[in-house]
Amino acid sequence: MRIDPAEIEALFNAIPSVLFFAKDMQGRYTHVNLTMMHRLGVKSRGEVIGKRADELYPAGMSEAYVEQDARVLAGEVVENVMELQLLANQQPGWCLTCKRPIIEDGSVVGLIGISRDLGQRGGLESQYEPLRLALDYLNTHYAENVRMQTLLDITGFSLSKLERSFRKVFQMTPQQVLTRLRIQIALHLLHGDESVASIGQACGFSDQSAFTRKFKAEVGMAPRQYRAMIAARAAQG
Repeated sequence: MRIDPAEIEALFNAIPSVLFFAKDMQGRYTHVNLTMMHRLGVKSRGEVIGKRADELYPAGMSEAYVEQDARVLAGEVVENVMELQLLANQQPGWCLTCKRPIIEDGSVVGLIGISRDLGQRGGLESQYEPLRLALDYLNTHYAENVRMQTLLDITGFSLSKLERSFRKVFQMTPQQVLTRLRIQIALHLLHGDESVASIGQACGFSDQSAFTRKFKAEVGMAPRQYRAMIAARAAQG
């Protein structure tokens, strides 16, 4: 079953704290929800559809969006990237952005994404920049053996403050965020031809059994089962 991005757009219209968008292979918007329109200060979708982020957002913000789009359109998954977005008052505020490629018949044909407001989280605003740096590190080094001390050095937090801040912002511990990121990358790689063992290693798991155990806990099935499900859907389509 394929879901039209327009159907997802309609759902996200009911969630004012979340931006929803879909883009084509040139990074041009094809779908946006009402929240995004309001924050851009436009009255019709026609003012957004067919344009790129650098035609709509201020310089200093749009460059990062365009660079992200290029990575996702090349096949990368962006998961919980902490960045500045325009909020309802047209001022920048912190959001968590997720983007993933839209794949049809084995080829990337566009991207789909959301940005979720962090807003005023119990006085955490001053901690957002250190948390963003920690999250950037996890996104870049997920395949490595990430040491907690490294995150403490990046943020300048104590261990208890780091874990407390991660729980308030992400509803997960740093280790859980890292595991979730690794699994999201693995989900994408399983659409390709690499072996399950090599994918697990590429995503930072110590061995195949550890990869399978964590994957099953997050996804509800083993990596091989997930790959078989992908193949079955492709055969039906």
